[in-house]
Amino acid sequence: MHDHQLQSILRHMPAGIATLLGPELRYGLVNEAMQELLGSPTPTGEPLAKHPGRLAADLLEVMQQVYSSGRPYVAKAYAVPFPGSEKGTPTKRYFDLALEPLTDDHNEPQGLLLFAVDVTGQEEARQRAHELSLETRRLDARLRVLTETAPQITFSVDAQGQYEYVSPQWYYFTGQPPKADLNAIWPLLIHPDDRLRVLYQADAAREAGIGWSFEYRMRRHDGQYRWMLSRALPELHAPNKPVFWHGAVTEVHDQRELAEALRRGETELRFLADSIPQLIWTATAEGFIDYYNQHSADYTGLSGQELGPTGWVALLDPTEQAAAARRWVQCVASGEEYEGLYRMRRHDGQYRWHIIRARQLADSRGPRWFGACTDVDDQHRLRQVLQTQYDELARTNRDLDTFVYTASHDLKQPLFNLRGLFDELRRTATFQDPEQEVLLEMVDDALRQLDRTLQELAATVQDQRELTAPTEELNLQSVVEEVLLGLRTQVQEAQAELELDLTAAPTLLYGRANLRSVLHNLLSNALKFAHPDRPAHIRVTSSLSATGNAQLLVQDNGLGMELRHGPSPAFQLFERQNPQVAGAGVGLYLVQRILDSGGGHLEVTSTVGQGTTFVVHWFE
Repeated sequence: MHDHQLQSILRHMPAGIATLLGPELRYGLVNEAMQELLGSPTPTGEPLAKHPGRLAADLLEVMQQVYSSGRPYVAKAYAVPFPGSEKGTPTKRYFDLALEPLTDDHNEPQGLLLFAVDVTGQEEARQRAHELSLETRRLDARLRVLTETAPQITFSVDAQGQYEYVSPQWYYFTGQPPKADLNAIWPLLIHPDDRLRVLYQADAAREAGIGWSFEYRMRRHDGQYRWMLSRALPELHAPNKPVFWHGAVTEVHDQRELAEALRRGETELRFLADSIPQLIWTATAEGFIDYYNQHSADYTGLSGQELGPTGWVALLDPTEQAAAARRWVQCVASGEEYEGLYRMRRHDGQYRWHIIRARQLADSRGPRWFGACTDVDDQHRLRQVLQTQYDELARTNRDLDTFVYTASHDLKQPLFNLRGLFDELRRTATFQDPEQEVLLEMVDDALRQLDRTLQELAATVQDQRELTAPTEELNLQSVVEEVLLGLRTQVQEAQAELELDLTAAPTLLYGRANLRSVLHNLLSNALKFAHPDRPAHIRVTSSLSATGNAQLLVQDNGLGMELRHGPSPAFQLFERQNPQVAGAGVGLYLVQRILDSGGGHLEVTSTVGQGTTFVVHWFE
């Protein structure tokens, strides 16, 4: 009766129990938990090796050895594969297996008692704990690498202010040995002027259980004090007070010096802006003014608050405000530069002309506008007066040109009459005078001279009217040949040898009529004043000056002339350099006028009896 009850209890125990009898380890008692573990039929009396179930071959071998040796054995967390919930995906369960030898009264082996306890939950928890431990160690190693390679000093300090950890950067920065006492050395490395403040602020933060952030100077390994930023946060474990603070010390010396330099620069710029006798202002990206210099208040009689974000627009003449505001809005939207000439009201109510300019500056802080209002009222009024005078002078000059041109033409008719009367008198009249022919020749020369003078005067006025002719790119070779074609008779009479070399500066941006006039006068003078004892030799070459501007050289071997005012003489109208040669004395004067009007000048070198060299500087 008792054996039956015991077997009933054993069969329903949550732990697996099985008896294996004889050297073949034949199945005896197998309870339900063991039957579930084995997962296959366990016929009583059949050897375990024939029906091993889920037990692996290595365990069967260990059972044989336990039976033979009579020494018990416990296999901890032995893995047994079980079919999973999905087909083809087995799962593992873990059991503590106890193998206990069974003996008779004479201590002879009778079999084995197999006892299995399911420890799957504990084993899985242990494995998870192990994996978490490995991950924790991996993350800790990564954190340490990141901490010790970052360009910062990291540290941990407890509630009493004792340093628990400091990264190697502290030793690199301070030059202290690795065995240095942090708690004793660290305060001594703080600048004496900052030490008390730093210690107090750190103690106060730890007492309040909060973090801190402050700057101080720390002595570097070379003895130089550098500004550092110290930040730390408490390690919170609610509801208890924090017991550790973790933080970093970052060098901010360069940033602090840069900020100080920027502050000084801004102060100096504001001082400079306040010293300038102009209305200086700045505006936001939206176009609203946020700064006026001191002169703005002095000029307008209004403070920055009274001027407001659109102050300069409100100060303009009412008839100009709308157009100025529209233009300002367009520039703010597009980023274009702003510039305009407007009348602005002064503190006494007078409107004065101002040039208003503004430009946009875009940097890391975003776009901003910088503007200035410059008082140009005096210059504007002076320009108006000068313009009026210029217009009057231009009108007078035109009137004079017209008068001279008209007079020169009107005088031609009396000259023609005189010429006709003189020819008739010469043909019909007779008088007894031994110097008759000389007198007649003198009168004839005077008439010819008067005719040439009137012609030259008319040509001069006409040429001066063409000084403002439009410019174009001209080929020098072509224009020179065109001028020489018109002078071919003079060239033949003087038996002139011409040498042209215009390759160095082959083109010139100039007025065609002006260029022809300059070349005609210089070349005709070279032919007119040729030396009577030798054939004329004229050389015309172009070149570039030291500043890169085109210039022209006209050189002859003629009579030459005396230069009373150096290499840059001022040729006067009707001034003749060689009176023995017929001429009106207007050619060089006209050349000089043409060059002066274009921003150039004429340079002359000459030797009497040997020749003259003209250097034409077109634009300098």
